[in-house]
Amino acid sequence: MANHKSSEKRIRQTATKRAHNRLYHKTTRNAVKALRNTTEKGAAEALLPKVTAMLDKLAKHNIIHKNKAANLKGAIQLHVNKL
Repeated sequence: MANHKSSEKRIRQTATKRAHNRLYHKTTRNAVKALRNTTEKGAAEALLPKVTAMLDKLAKHNIIHKNKAANLKGAIQLHVNKL
């Protein structure tokens, strides 16, 4: 258990940030999955900018690695182009 006020505060802050990061990461994963399962080109093209922005934001805040975001963006772009 923490012995200092600052370490107790740090534990609280870490728990809050972890919950926030997990929420946004899971939301983005679900959005990518929904885009991959889309078979209509129009719907996929409408969804693509939103999902791309979500991935960029996660990479900007170091929730996911920037290369992972780039790989996912490329993969979903290929999927939309194939439709």
